[in-house]
Amino acid sequence: MKELAHLNKYLIKYKYHLLLGVIFTIITNIFLLIPAQMVRHSLDLIVGNIDLYRNYAGTSLQGAYYDTFAKYVLIYGGIILLMALLRGFFLFLVRQTIIVMSRLIEFDLKNEIYAHYQTLPLSFYRRNNTGDLMNRISEDVSRVRMHLGPSIMYGINLVTLFLILIPYMLSLDVKLTLYALIPLPLLSFSIYFVNNIINKRSEAIQQQQSKLSTFVQEAFSGIRVLKSFTREEESARSFDIENNAYKHKSLRLTLVNALFFPLIMGLIGLSVVLTVYVGGSEVISGSITFGNIAEFILYVNYLTWPVTALGWITSITQRAAASQKRINEFLNTKNDIVSEANIDSELEGSIVFDKVSYTYPDSGIEAIKDLSFKIQPGQSLAIIGTTGSGKSTVANIICRMFDVTEGKVSVDSRDIRDYNLSALRGQIGYVPQDVFLFSDTIYNNIAFGSIKIESERVEQAAKDADLLENILDFPDQFNTKVGERGITLSGGQKQRVSIARAIVRDPKILILDDSLSAVDTKTENAILQSLKRIMQGRTSIIISHRVSSAKLADKIIVLDDGLLIEEGTNETLLQKEGVYKELYEKQLRADEMVE
Repeated sequence: MKELAHLNKYLIKYKYHLLLGVIFTIITNIFLLIPAQMVRHSLDLIVGNIDLYRNYAGTSLQGAYYDTFAKYVLIYGGIILLMALLRGFFLFLVRQTIIVMSRLIEFDLKNEIYAHYQTLPLSFYRRNNTGDLMNRISEDVSRVRMHLGPSIMYGINLVTLFLILIPYMLSLDVKLTLYALIPLPLLSFSIYFVNNIINKRSEAIQQQQSKLSTFVQEAFSGIRVLKSFTREEESARSFDIENNAYKHKSLRLTLVNALFFPLIMGLIGLSVVLTVYVGGSEVISGSITFGNIAEFILYVNYLTWPVTALGWITSITQRAAASQKRINEFLNTKNDIVSEANIDSELEGSIVFDKVSYTYPDSGIEAIKDLSFKIQPGQSLAIIGTTGSGKSTVANIICRMFDVTEGKVSVDSRDIRDYNLSALRGQIGYVPQDVFLFSDTIYNNIAFGSIKIESERVEQAAKDADLLENILDFPDQFNTKVGERGITLSGGQKQRVSIARAIVRDPKILILDDSLSAVDTKTENAILQSLKRIMQGRTSIIISHRVSSAKLADKIIVLDDGLLIEEGTNETLLQKEGVYKELYEKQLRADEMVE
């Protein structure tokens, strides 16, 4: 219950829903008692007068006598029907308060988790897989909702019904009450025990279903590779193994479910037998009437579901507590990327790295070591290096996805940690190495970086990224759906959409992280020519392993294993006979071979 204390703020927020739910539950239970009393009165009326009715056989008084007590039975029946209708109406109100409350809290909790997810740094997403993140905001929240809705509703019903019904039953007959209630604790414990088994086996089925879905998703996503290597039969055999495991787990759950209801019915039947047996003895002794036995049988049936629900509620609450604990683990994760001075100002674009080092906390790999360089406002810098040299880490540090381990990064002569994060990132146009497009139109993917943007700017950004001709060739042009992760576009087209998305927001700092790796030399040259104009007046950083992209830059630095090994312009570096010239000549020969 300690973990579920996080939900108290929501229960306070929706306290009127909860309070009304309690009131409506009490009213429904009152309407539940009255019909049982009417049954007692009806039965006692019939039993008490049946002999007298028979004595008037063959006389006119028999018909009159029948009409009299039949009228009362009809009145009792009408009251029972009215109580049932009223109880049904208030049960509707119970669900419209407590269940609605649980749905509102579910909505708020999902929003809270999602909003918190977005505040967490990139390192958090490196440590946790996407499936786990999604599971906590979907499956775990659903389990918590079951505690807030059905669990609380049935719990309130159990408490109020016991407080109303048990004292009344004891006032009628203590002995009969105790015997009638003997099987109910056993019923509750049995439900709790069996429900735990059901939950464990259900979770095993869910896990197997997840594995099965993942297998199928991978098979269909990689269908080209699967067919190319003619692995259809092997894939089918692997699917059969996973599917058999799912079938086996499902059959084990079916077995438990098959035993579940006979167990409940057996224990309920035991309560009825005890009630009839003990009640019959009491009737013989003259302590109670036949109507009391019928009334008690109804009360036992009234108590059966709430007591049965007690075991179910306990199990659900335990599962909710476990799920809320998992949710709290993420909610209690704090963002270590925070603004110290919260400065929100327009950037000029100067960037200084002063003896900067960064070590990835998860792997312990030192990505960059004692790196120093300076970029003036409006100047362009190319960062060249092989895979793993630390180029992308520099981009992430400038966007403040990471904070440096050692050294200092300054923007416009201020520590980068002083800037408001949204203000800083809002003035940076970043084209990541791994392009991600949303399952939306090309237009919306390009306009994603700005809330309000004119269509002319979107079109110009597409033109600057050498993408406009491709878009106009599509049947739906800018309204073309790109599919999941942009699957309908080629690698080069996806990269150019990503470039257009970065430049459409007119950033003060433009970072291109190996953004031309998927385009051919001709397209690269066309984009670079457009970028010459785009880069004018804004600080630009071109990260690449291809020296052809570095020619545009005012200054070039060469990284190797996180260290700066060369620095200068294209001309000066070619004269040094160093790593840059070696890369230049290798790539020049490769381009000539392609041609």
